[in-house]
Amino acid sequence: MKLSILDQSPISSNQTPRDALNCSMKLAQAGEAFGYTRYWIAEHHDLSGLACPAPEVMLSYIGAHTNRIRLGSGAVLLPHYRPYKVAETFNMLATLFPNRIDLGIGRAPGGSSEAMTALSGNFIKNVGNFPALLSDLLHFINDNFPSDNEYSKLSASPIPENPPVTWLLGTGKKSALLAAEHGLPYTFGYFMSDQDGAGIIKEYIDTFKPRKEGQTPQVIVTVNVICGETTEKAEEVAASYLIWSLQMEKGEAHQGVPSISEAKHYKLTEKDLETLGKVKQNIIIGNPHEVKQKLLKLKAKYEADELMINTITYLPEDRIRSYELIAKEVFQKDIT
Repeated sequence: MKLSILDQSPISSNQTPRDALNCSMKLAQAGEAFGYTRYWIAEHHDLSGLACPAPEVMLSYIGAHTNRIRLGSGAVLLPHYRPYKVAETFNMLATLFPNRIDLGIGRAPGGSSEAMTALSGNFIKNVGNFPALLSDLLHFINDNFPSDNEYSKLSASPIPENPPVTWLLGTGKKSALLAAEHGLPYTFGYFMSDQDGAGIIKEYIDTFKPRKEGQTPQVIVTVNVICGETTEKAEEVAASYLIWSLQMEKGEAHQGVPSISEAKHYKLTEKDLETLGKVKQNIIIGNPHEVKQKLLKLKAKYEADELMINTITYLPEDRIRSYELIAKEVFQKDIT
Protein backbone atom coordinates (compact mmCIF):
# COMPACT_ATOMS: atom_id res chain seq x y z
CA MET A 1 0.00 0.00 0.00
CA LYS A 2 1.39 3.37 -1.03
CA LEU A 3 1.21 6.07 1.62
CA SER A 4 1.92 9.79 1.33
CA ILE A 5 1.82 12.90 3.50
CA LEU A 6 -0.41 15.96 3.31
CA ASP A 7 0.85 18.82 5.46
CA GLN A 8 -1.28 21.85 6.32
CA SER A 9 1.64 23.32 8.29
CA PRO A 10 -0.33 23.80 11.53
CA ILE A 11 0.85 26.30 14.15
CA SER A 12 0.56 25.08 17.75
CA SER A 13 -0.29 27.51 20.53
CA ASN A 14 3.34 27.51 21.73
CA GLN A 15 4.82 28.06 18.25
CA THR A 16 5.64 30.91 15.91
CA PRO A 17 4.87 30.56 12.17
CA ARG A 18 8.60 30.03 11.60
CA ASP A 19 8.57 27.15 14.08
CA ALA A 20 5.67 25.57 12.21
CA LEU A 21 7.34 25.91 8.81
CA ASN A 22 10.55 24.37 10.11
CA CYS A 23 8.49 21.51 11.51
CA SER A 24 7.04 21.04 8.03
CA MET A 25 10.53 20.66 6.60
CA LYS A 26 11.43 18.12 9.31
CA LEU A 27 8.21 16.20 8.61
CA ALA A 28 9.14 15.91 4.92
CA GLN A 29 12.60 14.63 5.89
CA ALA A 30 11.04 12.11 8.26
CA GLY A 31 8.53 11.01 5.62
CA GLU A 32 11.38 10.37 3.19
CA ALA A 33 13.21 8.28 5.80
CA PHE A 34 10.04 6.32 6.66
CA GLY A 35 9.31 5.39 3.02
CA TYR A 36 6.34 7.63 2.17
CA THR A 37 5.83 8.18 -1.56
CA ARG A 38 5.20 11.93 -1.61
CA TYR A 39 4.90 15.00 0.56
CA TRP A 40 2.38 17.68 -0.37
CA ILE A 41 1.84 20.98 1.40
CA ALA A 42 -1.43 22.90 1.34
CA GLU A 43 -2.21 26.54 0.52
CA HIS A 44 -4.19 28.69 2.96
CA HIS A 45 -4.60 32.45 3.28
CA ASP A 46 -4.93 34.42 6.52
CA LEU A 47 -6.23 31.43 8.47
CA SER A 48 -5.21 31.36 12.13
CA GLY A 49 -3.20 28.27 12.93
CA LEU A 50 -1.98 27.51 9.39
CA ALA A 51 1.41 28.80 8.27
CA CYS A 52 1.68 28.25 4.50
CA PRO A 53 0.09 30.59 1.91
CA ALA A 54 2.72 29.75 -0.73
CA PRO A 55 3.44 26.03 -1.33
CA GLU A 56 5.90 26.84 -4.10
CA VAL A 57 8.18 28.67 -1.65
CA MET A 58 8.12 25.84 0.89
CA LEU A 59 8.68 23.21 -1.79
CA SER A 60 11.91 24.88 -2.91
CA TYR A 61 13.10 24.96 0.71
CA ILE A 62 12.07 21.37 1.38
CA GLY A 63 13.46 20.14 -1.93
CA ALA A 64 16.88 21.47 -0.93
CA HIS A 65 16.70 19.47 2.32
CA THR A 66 15.45 16.14 0.91
CA ASN A 67 16.67 13.76 -1.77
CA ARG A 68 14.04 11.33 -3.06
CA ILE A 69 10.50 11.92 -1.83
CA ARG A 70 8.12 13.45 -4.37
CA LEU A 71 7.09 17.00 -3.51
CA GLY A 72 3.91 18.80 -4.42
CA SER A 73 1.18 21.30 -3.71
CA GLY A 74 -2.01 20.15 -2.10
CA ALA A 75 -3.15 22.37 -3.75
CA VAL A 76 -2.33 25.49 -5.70
CA LEU A 77 -5.69 27.30 -5.76
CA LEU A 78 -5.79 28.11 -9.46
CA PRO A 79 -8.66 30.67 -9.49
CA HIS A 80 -6.33 33.06 -7.64
CA TYR A 81 -3.61 32.98 -10.30
CA ARG A 82 -2.80 33.15 -13.98
CA PRO A 83 -1.96 29.70 -15.41
CA TYR A 84 1.22 30.92 -17.06
CA LYS A 85 2.77 31.99 -13.77
CA VAL A 86 1.82 28.71 -12.08
CA ALA A 87 3.38 26.76 -14.96
CA GLU A 88 6.59 28.82 -14.82
CA THR A 89 6.89 28.29 -11.07
CA PHE A 90 6.38 24.52 -11.16
CA ASN A 91 8.52 24.06 -14.25
CA MET A 92 11.29 25.76 -12.34
CA LEU A 93 10.76 23.45 -9.37
CA ALA A 94 10.81 20.46 -11.72
CA THR A 95 14.06 21.76 -13.22
CA LEU A 96 15.64 22.12 -9.78
CA PHE A 97 14.34 18.77 -8.48
CA PRO A 98 14.06 16.44 -11.50
CA ASN A 99 11.30 13.83 -11.55
CA ARG A 100 10.13 14.78 -8.06
CA ILE A 101 7.50 17.50 -8.53
CA ASP A 102 3.71 17.19 -8.44
CA LEU A 103 1.43 20.10 -9.28
CA GLY A 104 -1.77 19.63 -7.30
CA ILE A 105 -4.53 21.99 -8.45
CA GLY A 106 -7.70 22.98 -6.60
CA ARG A 107 -10.49 25.52 -6.89
CA ALA A 108 -11.26 26.26 -3.21
CA PRO A 109 -10.86 29.81 -1.86
CA GLY A 110 -8.46 28.80 0.92
CA GLY A 111 -9.38 31.77 3.09
CA SER A 112 -11.79 34.58 3.83
CA SER A 113 -13.75 36.65 1.31
CA GLU A 114 -11.34 39.53 1.98
CA ALA A 115 -8.40 37.29 1.12
CA MET A 116 -10.16 36.15 -2.07
CA THR A 117 -10.62 39.76 -3.18
CA ALA A 118 -7.05 40.70 -2.32
CA LEU A 119 -5.65 37.73 -4.26
CA SER A 120 -7.75 37.60 -7.39
CA GLY A 121 -10.29 40.41 -7.46
CA ASN A 122 -13.21 38.28 -8.61
CA PHE A 123 -12.80 34.76 -7.26
CA ILE A 124 -16.36 33.65 -8.09
CA LYS A 125 -15.93 34.59 -11.75
CA ASN A 126 -12.57 32.79 -11.86
CA VAL A 127 -14.10 29.65 -10.33
CA GLY A 128 -16.68 29.67 -13.12
CA ASN A 129 -13.82 29.88 -15.58
CA PHE A 130 -11.87 27.08 -13.86
CA PRO A 131 -12.08 24.54 -16.74
CA ALA A 132 -10.54 27.06 -19.14
CA LEU A 133 -7.85 28.01 -16.62
CA LEU A 134 -7.00 24.35 -16.15
CA SER A 135 -6.85 23.76 -19.91
CA ASP A 136 -4.44 26.67 -20.38
CA LEU A 137 -2.30 25.46 -17.48
CA LEU A 138 -2.00 21.97 -19.00
CA HIS A 139 -0.99 23.42 -22.35
CA PHE A 140 1.70 25.52 -20.67
CA ILE A 141 2.96 22.55 -18.63
CA ASN A 142 3.07 20.30 -21.71
CA ASP A 143 4.29 23.12 -24.00
CA ASN A 144 1.72 22.14 -26.63
CA PHE A 145 -0.68 24.97 -27.45
CA PRO A 146 -2.25 24.61 -30.92
CA SER A 147 -0.52 26.68 -33.58
CA ASP A 148 -3.50 29.03 -33.93
CA ASN A 149 -3.59 29.87 -30.20
CA GLU A 150 -2.37 33.28 -29.04
CA TYR A 151 0.07 31.52 -26.68
CA SER A 152 1.48 29.07 -29.24
CA LYS A 153 4.88 30.78 -29.35
CA LEU A 154 5.08 31.24 -25.58
CA SER A 155 6.88 28.78 -23.31
CA ALA A 156 6.68 28.56 -19.52
CA SER A 157 10.43 28.29 -19.29
CA PRO A 158 12.54 26.74 -18.03
CA ILE A 159 11.18 23.60 -19.67
CA PRO A 160 12.22 20.65 -17.48
CA GLU A 161 13.23 17.27 -18.86
CA ASN A 162 10.42 15.73 -16.79
CA PRO A 163 7.45 18.09 -16.44
CA PRO A 164 5.63 18.30 -13.12
CA VAL A 165 2.80 15.77 -12.81
CA THR A 166 -0.51 17.62 -12.62
CA TRP A 167 -3.13 16.28 -10.19
CA LEU A 168 -6.64 17.62 -9.79
CA LEU A 169 -7.87 17.77 -6.19
CA GLY A 170 -11.48 17.91 -5.12
CA THR A 171 -14.29 16.80 -2.85
CA GLY A 172 -17.15 16.35 -5.32
CA LYS A 173 -18.33 15.04 -8.68
CA LYS A 174 -17.51 18.20 -10.65
CA SER A 175 -13.77 17.99 -9.97
CA ALA A 176 -13.71 14.22 -10.55
CA LEU A 177 -15.38 14.52 -13.96
CA LEU A 178 -13.05 17.36 -14.96
CA ALA A 179 -10.03 15.23 -14.02
CA ALA A 180 -11.42 12.33 -16.06
CA GLU A 181 -12.09 14.59 -19.06
CA HIS A 182 -8.47 15.79 -19.10
CA GLY A 183 -6.94 12.40 -18.33
CA LEU A 184 -5.53 13.65 -15.02
CA PRO A 185 -4.84 11.74 -11.83
CA TYR A 186 -7.36 12.63 -9.13
CA THR A 187 -7.12 13.22 -5.39
CA PHE A 188 -10.30 12.99 -3.35
CA GLY A 189 -10.38 14.91 -0.05
CA TYR A 190 -12.16 12.33 2.10
CA PHE A 191 -11.09 14.23 5.22
CA MET A 192 -13.12 17.28 4.23
CA SER A 193 -16.05 15.86 2.28
CA ASP A 194 -19.48 14.60 3.27
CA GLN A 195 -20.33 13.35 -0.21
CA ASP A 196 -20.43 9.83 -1.65
CA GLY A 197 -16.71 9.54 -2.30
CA ALA A 198 -16.82 5.94 -3.50
CA GLY A 199 -19.45 6.83 -6.09
CA ILE A 200 -17.55 9.93 -7.18
CA ILE A 201 -14.33 7.99 -7.68
CA LYS A 202 -16.12 5.22 -9.57
CA GLU A 203 -17.53 7.82 -11.94
CA TYR A 204 -14.04 9.27 -12.40
CA ILE A 205 -12.63 5.84 -13.26
CA ASP A 206 -15.54 4.96 -15.58
CA THR A 207 -15.34 8.23 -17.56
CA PHE A 208 -11.53 8.60 -17.66
CA LYS A 209 -10.17 9.67 -21.06
CA PRO A 210 -6.46 8.88 -21.53
CA ARG A 211 -4.36 11.71 -22.92
CA LYS A 212 -1.88 9.20 -24.32
CA GLU A 213 -1.76 5.49 -25.01
CA GLY A 214 -1.47 3.27 -21.96
CA GLN A 215 -2.55 5.93 -19.50
CA THR A 216 -4.87 4.76 -16.73
CA PRO A 217 -6.79 6.60 -13.98
CA GLN A 218 -4.94 7.19 -10.72
CA VAL A 219 -6.61 7.90 -7.40
CA ILE A 220 -5.30 9.26 -4.11
CA VAL A 221 -7.64 9.50 -1.14
CA THR A 222 -6.68 11.95 1.61
CA VAL A 223 -7.62 11.08 5.20
CA ASN A 224 -7.03 12.49 8.68
CA VAL A 225 -5.17 10.01 10.88
CA ILE A 226 -3.68 10.10 14.38
CA CYS A 227 -1.79 7.00 15.48
CA GLY A 228 -0.31 6.21 18.89
CA GLU A 229 1.46 3.26 20.47
CA THR A 230 -1.89 2.44 22.10
CA THR A 231 -5.46 3.41 21.33
CA GLU A 232 -5.55 5.41 24.56
CA LYS A 233 -2.42 7.36 23.60
CA ALA A 234 -3.82 8.11 20.14
CA GLU A 235 -7.08 9.39 21.62
CA GLU A 236 -5.19 11.56 24.10
CA VAL A 237 -3.05 13.11 21.37
CA ALA A 238 -6.08 13.54 19.10
CA ALA A 239 -7.85 15.73 21.69
CA SER A 240 -5.80 18.74 20.56
CA TYR A 241 -6.84 18.34 16.94
CA LEU A 242 -10.48 17.71 17.76
CA ILE A 243 -10.83 20.81 19.93
CA TRP A 244 -8.87 22.89 17.43
CA SER A 245 -11.25 21.76 14.66
CA LEU A 246 -14.15 22.83 16.83
CA GLN A 247 -12.50 26.19 17.50
CA MET A 248 -11.92 26.68 13.77
CA GLU A 249 -15.61 25.99 13.14
CA LYS A 250 -16.57 28.60 15.76
CA GLY A 251 -13.98 31.20 14.73
CA GLU A 252 -12.09 30.83 18.01
CA ALA A 253 -8.83 29.27 16.76
CA HIS A 254 -6.72 32.41 17.15
CA GLN A 255 -4.06 30.82 19.36
CA GLY A 256 -3.27 27.82 17.17
CA VAL A 257 -3.57 24.12 17.97
CA PRO A 258 -4.18 23.81 21.74
CA SER A 259 -2.13 21.61 24.05
CA ILE A 260 -3.61 18.33 25.28
CA SER A 261 -4.17 19.93 28.67
CA GLU A 262 -5.92 22.94 27.11
CA ALA A 263 -8.07 20.61 25.02
CA LYS A 264 -9.09 18.53 28.02
CA HIS A 265 -10.21 21.63 29.92
CA TYR A 266 -12.22 23.11 27.03
CA LYS A 267 -15.86 23.41 28.09
CA LEU A 268 -18.13 21.65 25.60
CA THR A 269 -21.77 22.47 24.92
CA GLU A 270 -24.29 19.99 23.57
CA LYS A 271 -23.86 21.56 20.14
CA ASP A 272 -20.08 21.21 20.45
CA LEU A 273 -20.44 17.51 21.20
CA GLU A 274 -22.62 17.10 18.13
CA THR A 275 -20.03 18.89 15.98
CA LEU A 276 -17.21 16.74 17.36
CA GLY A 277 -19.22 13.64 16.54
CA LYS A 278 -19.29 14.70 12.89
CA VAL A 279 -15.55 15.51 12.91
CA LYS A 280 -14.75 12.07 14.29
CA GLN A 281 -16.56 10.41 11.39
CA ASN A 282 -13.83 11.59 9.01
CA ILE A 283 -10.77 10.78 11.11
CA ILE A 284 -8.96 7.55 11.95
CA ILE A 285 -7.65 7.38 15.52
CA GLY A 286 -6.00 4.29 16.97
CA ASN A 287 -2.99 2.07 17.51
CA PRO A 288 -0.89 0.92 14.52
CA HIS A 289 -2.87 -2.28 13.90
CA GLU A 290 -6.23 -0.49 14.11
CA VAL A 291 -5.06 2.29 11.81
CA LYS A 292 -3.69 -0.15 9.23
CA GLN A 293 -6.93 -2.13 9.10
CA LYS A 294 -9.01 1.03 8.67
CA LEU A 295 -6.69 2.32 5.95
CA LEU A 296 -6.94 -0.98 4.07
CA LYS A 297 -10.76 -0.82 4.23
CA LEU A 298 -10.73 2.77 3.01
CA LYS A 299 -8.37 1.92 0.15
CA ALA A 300 -10.60 -0.94 -0.97
CA LYS A 301 -13.85 0.99 -0.67
CA TYR A 302 -12.55 3.95 -2.68
CA GLU A 303 -10.51 1.94 -5.21
CA ALA A 304 -7.54 4.11 -4.26
CA ASP A 305 -4.04 3.56 -5.63
CA GLU A 306 -2.62 5.51 -2.71
CA LEU A 307 -3.65 7.03 0.60
CA MET A 308 -2.45 10.46 1.68
CA ILE A 309 -2.40 11.06 5.42
CA ASN A 310 -2.99 14.39 7.12
CA THR A 311 -1.99 14.43 10.80
CA ILE A 312 -2.26 17.41 13.13
CA THR A 313 -1.06 17.25 16.73
CA TYR A 314 0.06 19.78 19.32
CA LEU A 315 3.60 18.42 19.67
CA PRO A 316 5.65 18.00 16.45
CA GLU A 317 7.19 14.83 17.85
CA ASP A 318 3.73 13.28 18.25
CA ARG A 319 2.98 14.06 14.62
CA ILE A 320 6.20 12.51 13.35
CA ARG A 321 5.73 9.53 15.68
CA SER A 322 2.26 8.94 14.25
CA TYR A 323 3.64 8.75 10.71
CA GLU A 324 6.48 6.51 11.91
CA LEU A 325 4.16 4.03 13.63
CA ILE A 326 1.93 3.80 10.56
CA ALA A 327 4.92 3.28 8.26
CA LYS A 328 6.35 0.50 10.46
CA GLU A 329 2.99 -1.28 10.57
CA VAL A 330 2.14 -0.92 6.87
CA PHE A 331 5.59 -1.33 5.32
CA GLN A 332 6.67 -4.02 7.83
CA LYS A 333 10.26 -2.86 8.05
CA ASP A 334 12.56 -1.38 10.64
CA ILE A 335 12.93 2.39 10.54
CA THR A 336 16.08 3.91 11.97
